[in-house]
Amino acid sequence: MFCSAVTQAQEINPYVLLEEVGTKTFNRIKQERQLIDDNPELLRKVMEEELLPYIDYKFSALKVLGKYYKSVPRDKIPEYISIFRSYLITTYALGMAYYNGQDVEFQPVREVTDETMVTVRAVVKESGRPDINLAFKLRKNKNTNEWKAYDMVAEGISLLSSKQSEFESILRKDGLQKVIDLMNNTISKPINIDAEKKGS
Repeated sequence: MFCSAVTQAQEINPYVLLEEVGTKTFNRIKQERQLIDDNPELLRKVMEEELLPYIDYKFSALKVLGKYYKSVPRDKIPEYISIFRSYLITTYALGMAYYNGQDVEFQPVREVTDETMVTVRAVVKESGRPDINLAFKLRKNKNTNEWKAYDMVAEGISLLSSKQSEFESILRKDGLQKVIDLMNNTISKPINIDAEKKGS
């Protein structure tokens, strides 16, 4: 029932889509909190199963390359996109490590007519702590009419822009393989919930 609702929403309204997918993801983390605390690697599985189907990771991967897209070896692009997919799962898993049942409020649904890109905002609320402002950027695939997220902005910091800045000098000096190696290194490290909570 829920899956069909999400699929329908994915084709119709990005605000409905984001709220349903986000709520389902946060609820699952909340319900499986004890299992995740015992085995933080489960967060990667949750991200892959709940979020990734609604993320345009190919678009994100190529956007991160920016002006270097034209100069990187064509034969390396498929490997880069594949690694970026895993890297994104890990990045989102690390970002969700701090979540422990806080209230998440999504902005009200509004009509979307001719737009092909929208930003959907959310606020994470916790008593005694400042609100955390999130924004998810979504784009509509002109071939399938499906909406997918391609960037997350936390407290004004864009994941896509920060990765583009981080990789730019590496791409310039050392090339795409070095970026792939860097992402692989991040992916290979275990998810450490305690470290993430201390850093938040």
